[in-house]
Amino acid sequence: MNFTPDQFIAAQKASLDTLFGLTHKAFESVEKLVELNMQVAKTSLSEASETAHAALSVKDMQELLALQSSLLQPAAEKAAAYSRHVYDIVSGAGAELTKTAEASMADSQKKVLALVDTAVKNAPAGSENAVALVKTAVAAANNAFESVQKATKQAAEVAEANFNALSNTAVKATQQATKAGKRAA
Repeated sequence: MNFTPDQFIAAQKASLDTLFGLTHKAFESVEKLVELNMQVAKTSLSEASETAHAALSVKDMQELLALQSSLLQPAAEKAAAYSRHVYDIVSGAGAELTKTAEASMADSQKKVLALVDTAVKNAPAGSENAVALVKTAVAAANNAFESVQKATKQAAEVAEANFNALSNTAVKATQQATKAGKRAA
């Protein structure tokens, strides 16, 4: 099976569209990260100012310890929230990339199967064993790809669950430490 110039141009256009679509998604993700970091920087600057003023108004050591204790829990919660936002942005971009890769792979698989079917129809007599071998190889490649896809999705789900558990544990530990610090003060 030979490609006609029109088929070749169409394939190149499709590849170019995919490339620019992925590039656009990558820039959107970077833009979201920049917006998030700008928001965090503005908020941090404002909070630093408030904290500095509060620290300057402290009259004794007990007030300083209480101020320090009151700042610990919100800082941990903000760090966990920031991490969740970054994770959401990055995982969203990864999901888009995976979706595009899966669609591209499915299209490629269809084209390979069509090529194999055309070759089978035009195969000379006596080549049944070779045709069966090619079909088996294509089926094995498809199964391997599907297995890798499933394993990747499972790994991503496990990573997300671990990330959420770690974030929740860190926030709870900080809350408990803050409560313990308030009782000690």
